[in-house]
Amino acid sequence: MTPRATYRLQLHKDFTFADAEAIVPYLADLGISHAYLSPITTATKGSMHGYDVVDPTRINPELGGEDAFRSLVAALRAHDMGVVIDIVPNHMGVAGGENAWWNDVLARGRDSEFSDVFDIDWKQPIVLPVLGDPLPKALADGAVVVEDDAIVAYGEHRFPLRAEDRGTTDAVEDVLDRQHYRLAWWRTADDELNWRRFFTVNELAGVRVGDPKVFERTHALIFRLWEEGLIDGVRVDHVDGLTDPADYCRTLRQRFEDSPRKDHAVIWIEKILGAGEPLAKDWGVDGTSGYDFMEEVAALLHDPAGETPLAEAWASLSGRPAEFAPEELQARQDELAWQFEGQLKSCVRAFAKLAESSDETLALTPEMLRRAIQRLLWVFPVYRTYGTGSDAPATDAAIRADVRARVEKFIPPGEGFVVDAVLAWLAGEGPGDPDLAHQAVRRFQQLSAPVAAKGVEDTAFYRYGRLLSRNDVGFDAEQFAGTIDGFHDRMTARATDWPRAMLTTATHDHKRGEDVRARLAVLSEVPDLWLKHVATWNDVAAEALEGVDPADAYMLYQTLFGAWPQGLATDDAAGLSAFAERVNAWQQKALREAKLRSSWEAPDEDYEARCKALVERLLDPVQSAEFLTDLTTLIAETADAAQANSLAQMALRCTVPGVPDCYQGTELADLSLVDPDNRRPVDYDRRRQVLESRSDPKLALLADLLALRQANPDLFAAGDYRPVTVEGARADHILAFERQHGGKTLCVAVALRMAGVTDWGDTRIGFTDQPRSAAEAFADRTVYAALD
Repeated sequence: MTPRATYRLQLHKDFTFADAEAIVPYLADLGISHAYLSPITTATKGSMHGYDVVDPTRINPELGGEDAFRSLVAALRAHDMGVVIDIVPNHMGVAGGENAWWNDVLARGRDSEFSDVFDIDWKQPIVLPVLGDPLPKALADGAVVVEDDAIVAYGEHRFPLRAEDRGTTDAVEDVLDRQHYRLAWWRTADDELNWRRFFTVNELAGVRVGDPKVFERTHALIFRLWEEGLIDGVRVDHVDGLTDPADYCRTLRQRFEDSPRKDHAVIWIEKILGAGEPLAKDWGVDGTSGYDFMEEVAALLHDPAGETPLAEAWASLSGRPAEFAPEELQARQDELAWQFEGQLKSCVRAFAKLAESSDETLALTPEMLRRAIQRLLWVFPVYRTYGTGSDAPATDAAIRADVRARVEKFIPPGEGFVVDAVLAWLAGEGPGDPDLAHQAVRRFQQLSAPVAAKGVEDTAFYRYGRLLSRNDVGFDAEQFAGTIDGFHDRMTARATDWPRAMLTTATHDHKRGEDVRARLAVLSEVPDLWLKHVATWNDVAAEALEGVDPADAYMLYQTLFGAWPQGLATDDAAGLSAFAERVNAWQQKALREAKLRSSWEAPDEDYEARCKALVERLLDPVQSAEFLTDLTTLIAETADAAQANSLAQMALRCTVPGVPDCYQGTELADLSLVDPDNRRPVDYDRRRQVLESRSDPKLALLADLLALRQANPDLFAAGDYRPVTVEGARADHILAFERQHGGKTLCVAVALRMAGVTDWGDTRIGFTDQPRSAAEAFADRTVYAALD
């Protein structure tokens, strides 16, 4: 059952399979073909996302278990709908003592039947960074004790004992010395951890899914559900975390094809593509889960004319770089030094051992290799390359050449040959033992991806505030705006290469909701107006701004403008208080992720309190009436242009080549902030009513386009993409294209960057069979989509 349009649901204990089943009729009426579910395997108790899987062999009982899942699938099938599930091959949750496999490894070490499941360096005991103090102090304080068959820390963390130590009466220090693990101070994790974790999360342990036995053990449930007709495909979480993503994806495809069920299983992968990075065509996947499209359409909404004034204003207000590149470089350097020292040391050791295996590289010292690897990671333009140590795909060559050019200015004098040696090994062309080359290249590639993610998305994006709508997952913040011609080129390529890729504009991981970004994008068209208002706010809020860094205040202004709830009145004290609570949660996360004036590791509670007080003061209907009036005046002045942006990205998501996904609740205005705000409960009763009444333009447009897709599945699945010429005074404000298949033609035009556009003048859209004026096409709204 091929997906036509998906609807993403975040499952957890408060939204179970039964809750999902209850909205199936609504999803069917909306025009959805597949429910797209967050992970359904057993996760840590109380998990609100499901990515901390503790048992991949069983459907999560907190969601209702397998019986409830079967009931959901039956309801979907009764409405001619299917299901795609999110799978997590890269890591498992290991906190709280709930993972039986991990517990067995802790108790039995290398003798455990699960010892090969996790990516552990067995040269020393497994480091468990769980203590609030160094071990001697924790022991002196009595925080670590032995109780029957476990070591207990702080009365809540339990770690199994070796079988021969159960029931012992020996001193806790002696018992600890005999275990297959050692308890450590939490601050040592970044430096001493000897097992691969997910990014910097100590509660998620990397899984060696490249081992065929581990692959089968962790995927048995998935293939059973497929063979029984209970799922129609998968979305693979964080594919770049795997040792060999290409091999994994090909194996996954082959296993689906080898099953008795012979229809096509969709495989989407969560993959962040760097600027200009192509997705490999030989992995056997149907495309990415859509971050690349989210970036393409978001860039299109921005006006390039706003780049310079907004960049200059940001630099002036914040004292930080006007451009993103210096911010990214510093963030990568910080993250590598602060949070990935343990992985970096392991990577350097692997390359040093490899260098020692050949006379050609014997003279390369660990220190030389460390400097080369560090500097390469500072400037790596993509998440990773895909070499195996003995070879590499041809597409990696351009990336390595780009890296070599970028790194040149950072290379210590006379050490360019060391950088070249590392790049040769990444290309599969370096000397030395092949097995050692495989291990060294693996460690580099599994380090470059988290350094990129943490450095760019989780640090630099929270430090750089030129315009926050250009800082989101998968975005290229160096590119301020996209062009119509560039968008056409990408969509033409999509039609040829990735006609079944997912198209999304909102996810459970986005930094800002799709309509927050759409509203903020309007500021690129009116930078002078925006900066005039900012100057006013700085004046009227001068007292409240004392003690708050201007950069944080400026990003706060953008957030208040972008996320202001629909219908919120400036005298609604309760509504403003609820909004302040949401903004404060975003602000605390933003401050700590930026790591400039606070952090997760060492929160500056005094500074955070000043920032919180600023939010509450600005959203106080009595003390800040002037500010609130001015803010809402600007929101009202730009509302039509913001709605045009929202409808444009909705229309493009539903009409260009690919499979559109609707993230839960975003069929109405998505004014959410970063998680957990973007995972709040959804009011489906309201959405049913709005769908029936067609009282919201966004939901009405979505329903219309999904109905068009449902009535013409072949056209949308296999239709080509042909740019359409637009001529006239406002030609640069319209993107138009046609899709043709089977004698049918879909004509689409969307209005772009509408701030200040009051009429269309002589602008005409050159559709092949029925050219028409822009005024005629956009008579009812700023989107035209019809079969002609």
